[in-house]
Amino acid sequence: MKARAADLASCRKFAPTARNYTAAKLMSDVGLRVNEACRLDLADIKWDQGRFGKLHVRYGKGKRGSGPRERMVPLINDAGRTSRWFIEDVWGQFGDDHTRPGAPLFPSERKNADGSSQRVGDDALRAGLVAAAEKPLPAWAETLTPHVLRHFCASELYLNGLDLLSIQEILGHSWIATTMRYVHVHRTRVEDAWAAGNERAAKRLEGLNR
Repeated sequence: MKARAADLASCRKFAPTARNYTAAKLMSDVGLRVNEACRLDLADIKWDQGRFGKLHVRYGKGKRGSGPRERMVPLINDAGRTSRWFIEDVWGQFGDDHTRPGAPLFPSERKNADGSSQRVGDDALRAGLVAAAEKPLPAWAETLTPHVLRHFCASELYLNGLDLLSIQEILGHSWIATTMRYVHVHRTRVEDAWAAGNERAAKRLEGLNR
């Protein structure tokens, strides 16, 4: 899910569009649910944790009746770079105070009675996806949803070599079977894996023969 920088910089409402873009990137890069993105605070980004920084998802989906399930999500796939750009170059345009406890990571254009920013709603993020797809991907305009981006994230992580248990942890699934339903692979996946395995074995044999 890539947007041209020229399109983003020249759009009529830059700050809301950049917000929607950043939220969508977090959905596609680290598999956030849309309601999880809406409820993030600025303070939920822990820049000093892990190799890439981590995102404290405090309102993850838990098992039925168990309440929210927290998790720490590493800012892989350049999610940290995108988030830092949004905070440093865009967030201040919403007119909120970054030191305020509970300041949302993704503010709304609407204000509270005290002048602070409300949180963006999931409807705004969903509409942002539709608007982003209308020109470059008209056939996807009505089908590109946050849930589709989670499936895309799981499939890309798996195809890039991440194991299913790690993907389960990133997405916040309670059951590995759920994660397996999110992973979509190319029809040649088995053949490609077999060929890659044989290539690795051949290289090991070459090393032994020297």
